Amino acid sequence: MLAFADLKKFALKIVHITEAFSGGIQTYLKNVSDFLIKNAGENVEVYIIYSGHRPLFNLKAAQEMFKGKATMIEIPMTTNIAPVKDFKGVIAIYKELKKIQPDVIHLHSSKAGILGRAAAFFFRKKNKSVFYTPHGYSFLRTDVSDKSRAMFRTIEKTAQRIFGGTTIACGDTEYELAQAFGKADLIRNGLEVTGNEIPCTDPDNSKLTVGIVSRITAARNPELFNTMALRFPDINFIWIGDGELRKELTAPNIVITGWLTNPEDVENYLCKLDVYIQTSLWEGLPYAVLEAMAKYKPVVATNVIGNKDIVVHGETGFLFTDIEELDKYFDILKDKNIRKLMGQKGYLRLYEEFNNSKNFKHLLDLYRHKA
Repeated sequence: MLAFADLKKFALKIVHITEAFSGGIQTYLKNVSDFLIKNAGENVEVYIIYSGHRPLFNLKAAQEMFKGKATMIEIPMTTNIAPVKDFKGVIAIYKELKKIQPDVIHLHSSKAGILGRAAAFFFRKKNKSVFYTPHGYSFLRTDVSDKSRAMFRTIEKTAQRIFGGTTIACGDTEYELAQAFGKADLIRNGLEVTGNEIPCTDPDNSKLTVGIVSRITAARNPELFNTMALRFPDINFIWIGDGELRKELTAPNIVITGWLTNPEDVENYLCKLDVYIQTSLWEGLPYAVLEAMAKYKPVVATNVIGNKDIVVHGETGFLFTDIEELDKYFDILKDKNIRKLMGQKGYLRLYEEFNNSKNFKHLLDLYRHKA
């Protein structure tokens, strides 16, 4: 493992490429950039090639977030398959790589994984310095047809075989899937935790209060969230966020906060929860769950990839497949002492397994040895 003292003597140019520059991927890039600046300083140059077309992308906020940490370069990329636009994207990325001459290229999300690997292949055919993090494989989506999922899987397999590189999985199950396609390593998503974080003050709620932090989108299954609220009228539900599917949240015991631009406001709402819930249909490895664990909150989550890589069923919270299972789990979680114990175990798991200080040391070691 590379010591920090050695790292500061080892200059690296790192290019991150992403089509989706919001949500979890933006958080990941911020965390990596913060870690590099803190531990490598001026000897590491970070560039982010991104596409700013996603609805939630805020250019001004992103510029402020990465000021002094990374150079941002916008290149148009589409979410869907568009051969002409995709070809133009590959050429534009290739030209930027020629200008920058990076030591390491790290790709994020499925679309950038394809375009970026193609551009990197033409830039430098020996792709040992190319890394790819899916952040949730596209073939896991449940909002598309079986035919589309099969096509996405074939694309992932073919791209890995033709262009090479190393897949850096963000969670254990994603790592298992990645190994079937080729060379892979595991570096879990995480937070910067010291082991001394103080839990929120116990909320003084008259009813059990359950909530999620997320954009209201298909992936987070607001229909299920609403069905849960109707099934449990004696529980208060909070959706911390907003989104295009807001209209699906109609139950009278649901509060929707709307968009909160101040992180402290999000944290205050998170602290008001007795239980954090993640209703995802699919995931990579969700930061929102980790952030809830950092606040010592027990987590109830759908039993899907990503969620099940974080939550230890019966210890740090509960995993469920059918809504009927929640009758028992919510009844158990009405006990304040059980919630406290699960929250403590969740925080300890966060510190031991999803700790950026440990995980990113491994990432930097990979960068150095492949550069």
